[in-house]
Amino acid sequence: MALSALLEKFSVNSEISQASAGYQFNHTMIRVKNLQASINFYTQVLGFVPVCEHINSDAAFTIVYLIRAPLASIPDDDTARQEWVLRQTGVLELTYNHGTELKPDFHYHNGNDAPQGYGHICISVPDVRQACKRFEQLNVTFQKRLTDGRMKHIAFIKDPDGYWIEILQPTPLNN
Repeated sequence: MALSALLEKFSVNSEISQASAGYQFNHTMIRVKNLQASINFYTQVLGFVPVCEHINSDAAFTIVYLIRAPLASIPDDDTARQEWVLRQTGVLELTYNHGTELKPDFHYHNGNDAPQGYGHICISVPDVRQACKRFEQLNVTFQKRLTDGRMKHIAFIKDPDGYWIEILQPTPLNN
């Protein structure tokens, strides 16, 4: 189906749009082997802020929600913060299953190795070249540098679990 036909089908006046009014994409969850290493990566490399943590000792897992938001916008109260983060868009949920970091051969499938499935998340930056220089200085692992392949306007980096993160800028690159 052509994009124009899809847009017409899901126009603002459509029954589908009205039925789903108020829905929003909230978060993406990824499982991580070492929670602290992942929190360090997402906060120090990409500037996410941890908003709240939920520890479920009975089921042996911990969830941490992270977001790209100014600290002043995040409520101080734990209950308010939990409700606030579940109303935001672009949230990253890190789920850590207790004990996985103690298993040397254990790793999560990154979705890009065979069989392929999940692909990546994407972070847009004001200047992709500057961002990539910074990632190099931080010794971040690259899956694809700007100079690799045909798509010279995007890069891919990897988090501690090997998940791919696309890095791009929304405006055209100047030569």
